Amino acid sequence: MISYQIIEHGKPLQKKMLETPKPQGSEVLMRVTRSGVCHSDLHIWEGFFDLGGGKRFYVKERGCVPPFTLGHEPFGIVEAVGPKAPKSLIGKKRLIHPWIGCGKCAVCKAGQENYCVSGTRILGVNRAGGYSTHVLVPDAKYLIDAAGIDEAFAATLACSGVTAYSASAKLPALAASDRVAIIGCGGVGMAGVAVLRAKGVKNIVACDIDDAKLEIARKLGAKLAVNTRSADAAQQLQGIAGAIDFVGNPATAALGIAALRKGGRYVLVGLHGGELVHPLPPIAQRAIGIVGSYVGNLQELKEVVALAKKGKLKPMPVETRPAEEVNGALQDLNAGRVVGRVVLDFERLAA
Repeated sequence: MISYQIIEHGKPLQKKMLETPKPQGSEVLMRVTRSGVCHSDLHIWEGFFDLGGGKRFYVKERGCVPPFTLGHEPFGIVEAVGPKAPKSLIGKKRLIHPWIGCGKCAVCKAGQENYCVSGTRILGVNRAGGYSTHVLVPDAKYLIDAAGIDEAFAATLACSGVTAYSASAKLPALAASDRVAIIGCGGVGMAGVAVLRAKGVKNIVACDIDDAKLEIARKLGAKLAVNTRSADAAQQLQGIAGAIDFVGNPATAALGIAALRKGGRYVLVGLHGGELVHPLPPIAQRAIGIVGSYVGNLQELKEVVALAKKGKLKPMPVETRPAEEVNGALQDLNAGRVVGRVVLDFERLAA
């Protein structure tokens, strides 16, 4: 099989010819056809997350040690199965849920594998992912039938879609007139706008520094677009019921938290980096909530796919590029030149 791997953090991925794994037990071998490129891939490629104050969290500490294959938005065809997996799946196209836990801890047993205490089986994070012609999935239960959805768009649901969906579930109870801000209109933020609109939220405020992205957010269902570089950006947001921050840096956190009405909630999703410094008394006095949200669980992904199948989830712009252009895709994403999502085409890549 062919994989594009991190050989050294921060250096271009290298094309490697590797032995195709043979599925054992309940494992399923997928022939990858589409693989989305997510902003989180940039942090893993760089080798660390910025914790602020000069501190870093190095991905090697959670098992991502080069050589390593990125990619946590994979879609493909079942090529082979282990002896304990259903043979009827062979040849079927499936979306892969990558946020796989140990399956044994209390968190996993409660259906929240994305919050697994060990977190050692996540595809593209600490297990080989979808920047490859093949990927090994631990069990067929992590495969979802996405028939009827464009395959490139379907791939994005494995991260951007389910991440936005899970974050939206952490907002407070909303009245019809309540406004919710989406901070950051990259691929996941655009999915956030589409998800909120699909769930019936009408007063969505899209926030970004790029007017082109804001215009697309309007088309996806945002009622108002705010360029956060504007002098009156904070004033325009004042009194929002909720904010979902898909950037996650000190400036966006300060903006979202300050704009909340009493009882409002700020949901942090983005991993851009930095640290939060905020006085404690106003959190209690304003009765606001500050909560983190990390990707989504298997059931949530199934619900996102169901929304897409019904045509309720408007697709963001998706650009499909040949798998060989993976390094250019990462560079464009890092430079802010990507509008929506880039999805790599591995179908035409000879394994």
